[in-house]
Amino acid sequence: MAAPSYDMAPLNKCTIPLRTGPPTKEELLVHYPAKFTWNQLKTFVNSGDLGLLKRDRTLQRRYNEWAVGIVAQYGSMVNYLMNHRLRWGQRDTLSLLKSDVDDAFDHSVDDVSISDSNPPAYFCWETPRRFISIIQNDWPYSVPPEVEHTLIWTKTPIYHSDLVDDSVKSRIDQDGLWGFTGNDYPPPSPSNLRFCLPALAEWGITEDKMIKSDPPSPAQATLIDRAGKQVHRFVKNRWPESDWETAWFVNPPRLQSVPGLAHVHVFARHKR
Repeated sequence: MAAPSYDMAPLNKCTIPLRTGPPTKEELLVHYPAKFTWNQLKTFVNSGDLGLLKRDRTLQRRYNEWAVGIVAQYGSMVNYLMNHRLRWGQRDTLSLLKSDVDDAFDHSVDDVSISDSNPPAYFCWETPRRFISIIQNDWPYSVPPEVEHTLIWTKTPIYHSDLVDDSVKSRIDQDGLWGFTGNDYPPPSPSNLRFCLPALAEWGITEDKMIKSDPPSPAQATLIDRAGKQVHRFVKNRWPESDWETAWFVNPPRLQSVPGLAHVHVFARHKR
């Protein structure tokens, strides 16, 4: 057994000064401690209104200030992502926040039979790797320290007419898609939301301000599951259910921070 180390500086606001730009793990722990528990996060995802998911308000201000400089340098956030941040088909080496995923993704063989000018119709597990970029969210939501906030960016659309039936398109356009993998118990019921809403008080969130559809019929629920099946399969493959539990979601158009560039949010918690 290794001897304990006594020379590690304690994590506090004196030893971890605030910087500018994307935060480090230590800055998140000291200056932006998590506002939500893992159970609350899953409840918000399953509530029907993905707008409940929030970034720390002071971290959001830091992001806004950083984004001004990025847009000035690259012309737009999309240009920054496409030309710098997203290294398509490669391992994420730019993030200050490291993942514990044992990632074989970047070492898989790409499908050279599919040309860049004729990509797959929609995002799925078989999408060639050069059309996908998996990165840690440089500006994560207010998640517990043991939860990774990962983004799966894709050049191929997630919402597609082959997957989204016309009868549920309007509700998916409003609500988005979400799901859970690797959970030992069913996800928290939306009826539990009233117990979690106090955690959103500083954002002024109340139940009457939520934007969500009425509960789907069984037939609609089947079609909604079908619309998210490809994302769900991808998440299950990358985060093995024996080791990880996840809550994933795809924002509806009304909440997309970068319209026109599809991505999936994944909250992943290692089973230790």
